[in-house]
Amino acid sequence: MKLPRGLSLLTILPLALASPPSSITSRSLASGSPISMGWFADWRVNFTVSDINWTGYSAMAFFAAQPDDNLNVILTGNNAESMLVQFVSTAHAHNVKALLTIGGWDGSTYWSSSVATTQNRSTFANNIVQFAHRYNLDGIDLDWEYPGKPGMDCNIFSPNDAANYLEFITELYQLVVPNLSLSAAVPPYTYTDATNTPISGFAEQLDWIEIMAYDIFGSWSKVTGPNAPLNDACSPYRNGSAVSAVAAWTNVGFSADQIVLGVPSYGRGYFVPPSTAAPNGNQLEIYTPFNAIPQGDPWNNASPDIAGACAQSEAPTGSGVFEFWALIGYGYLNSNGSVAPGMLSTFDQCSQTPFVYNSSTEILISYDDPQSFTAKGQYIAQAGLRGFSLYEVGGDHNGLLVNAISKAMS
Repeated sequence: MKLPRGLSLLTILPLALASPPSSITSRSLASGSPISMGWFADWRVNFTVSDINWTGYSAMAFFAAQPDDNLNVILTGNNAESMLVQFVSTAHAHNVKALLTIGGWDGSTYWSSSVATTQNRSTFANNIVQFAHRYNLDGIDLDWEYPGKPGMDCNIFSPNDAANYLEFITELYQLVVPNLSLSAAVPPYTYTDATNTPISGFAEQLDWIEIMAYDIFGSWSKVTGPNAPLNDACSPYRNGSAVSAVAAWTNVGFSADQIVLGVPSYGRGYFVPPSTAAPNGNQLEIYTPFNAIPQGDPWNNASPDIAGACAQSEAPTGSGVFEFWALIGYGYLNSNGSVAPGMLSTFDQCSQTPFVYNSSTEILISYDDPQSFTAKGQYIAQAGLRGFSLYEVGGDHNGLLVNAISKAMS
């Protein structure tokens, strides 16, 4: 998941311990009830708390806070604190649990150092709990991208990250019980130790995980491909999928009802000439070379890697990211999510995801729509998973995506 570019101002909030508010009295989300979750991106100027459609959600995560180099929990942006207060109160007014995500792509610079020592882990864990009580939160959602791997180019990382992360989560879990839920957004692969051995033990310390089963193909890939494939068993490129990710995390101890499937409200675009995109005229190629990455929609008109402390080290590029609402606004799709006239399209039966191509702009886009979200919802139900989490709620259009996956799960 990506945090905003170019926000260098960090607002460090006071973390004086406050008495736990009376509304934090249960861990109903942690008790096994189905989860219909979304992440709310706090930096969208034209999508604020008042724009959230809370219907269909049991939990919503404020995205995102992050650790700083002094083990504090911080928020980015000038109005982040007041927005968080409004977010929590509005969520509670709609009977939705209010969570806080800590980390993200642009918010993981100091995760490694924050959990590197016993003292750091203890201080950081206590600061998180104090923050949660101060703002009347119902749960903490961790999103380190990624333990033992660089993630954003300038992130601190160590081969001992995953082992330290497990020790930190173990300590934090003891602090949040019984008042707060504790979850984590995780990649489609499992964590490994310094010897590259998969680490188990996270399942005993987390109420659930959200598998980020998206960004499987993108600007870093050699060819185009599905952004969020449900399955890749029949694909010529086995880069990962929801099905393979669930298998990986169950193999390290997570039960199906501890797994929430992360699903995207956006697609990824590529510049592909017509002769390559559809060499036979009307049949789109799913896996094909591309020339460059387009600008993306107004929310995503530059690479998300150009962010934070890395802003000076990477050259600006297009992001190629198009929110679902932007695909409708740009005329790729009709208002109901169906393909607009004049566009070439295909629905890949293997990945259960759609592709659309505009031969005039020469942009090929892999995305999700109500049909693919229905397939994902059916898989969640059949596999006995806990639910879904949408990144991000502002990318949907009139609830088409969340309604489709919710209906299929029921």
